[in-house]
Amino acid sequence: MKKIISCIIVLLFALSIHAQQPENNAAKFPTSKEFDSTTLTYKIIDAPGHTYCYDVYASGRLMIHQNSIPGLPGNQGFKTKAAAEKVAQLVINKIKKGEMPPTVSIEEMKKLKVIK
Repeated sequence: MKKIISCIIVLLFALSIHAQQPENNAAKFPTSKEFDSTTLTYKIIDAPGHTYCYDVYASGRLMIHQNSIPGLPGNQGFKTKAAAEKVAQLVINKIKKGEMPPTVSIEEMKKLKVIK
């Protein structure tokens, strides 16, 4: 059940990002096949309760704004910057492999030891 909820949240997030993009082709992000030549970076951001989350950028343009722990209820972020960095790097690796959207599961975050 948690996996389904996580997938729904990520799908809604991806749809909201898509809906905010201008309609002309010049402003669209590259497709997953084009990420080999795209510079993907991340920035750790502050989240509620003195916690941390991340933004992912494609060639300097905001692609993902993750302002809470993926797949978990509430708006809390990760307890440490290092934890947020691990998940941001995982997301970037998934994008580079062509996983779109780059969903992050509870199990993956447990493996990374960023949640219990």
